[in-house]
Amino acid sequence: MIDASVFLLAAALALGSGVAMVLVRNAVHAALFLVASQLALAVLFLIQGAFFIAALQIIVYAGAIMVLFVFVVMLLGVDKRESLIEPLRFQREIGVGLGVLLIVAALYLGVGTSFAVADLPDSAGPRSTEGNVEAVARELFTHWALPFEITSVLLIVAVVGTMVLAKRRLRS
Repeated sequence: MIDASVFLLAAALALGSGVAMVLVRNAVHAALFLVASQLALAVLFLIQGAFFIAALQIIVYAGAIMVLFVFVVMLLGVDKRESLIEPLRFQREIGVGLGVLLIVAALYLGVGTSFAVADLPDSAGPRSTEGNVEAVARELFTHWALPFEITSVLLIVAVVGTMVLAKRRLRS
């Protein structure tokens, strides 16, 4: 019973802070709401028994990545008022449409995989002698190594690009 109440509380916190992150106008506040959402996700991982993933969630995402985000936000200067003029026509409508499409795709994949999990053979899961860390390492370094490296390169390129743009803005 206590697991269900902790799960509901953590899920509500993750969902609420995620929605607040999207709706808030201040970039620093959005980053703090993202930290709250990531900490709630770490609690959800703990409830499921994925202790290694929960620790990674806190150390890597809530720690290192968010420090990087806050650094970039502060480098860009959030104390200036933002222009309310949209440079692209129908920018919000396109964003809402893409968001709805993403939600529909996630629901489709979630329902499709929930029925397909029962059909998997026993060899598809982690080995019985294998722990949580070994199972994650085996999956990460066999099937997900290339997407993992592409994501890290994209993050580095984004940070370097932000710093170059901020430095160019300071010179002019």
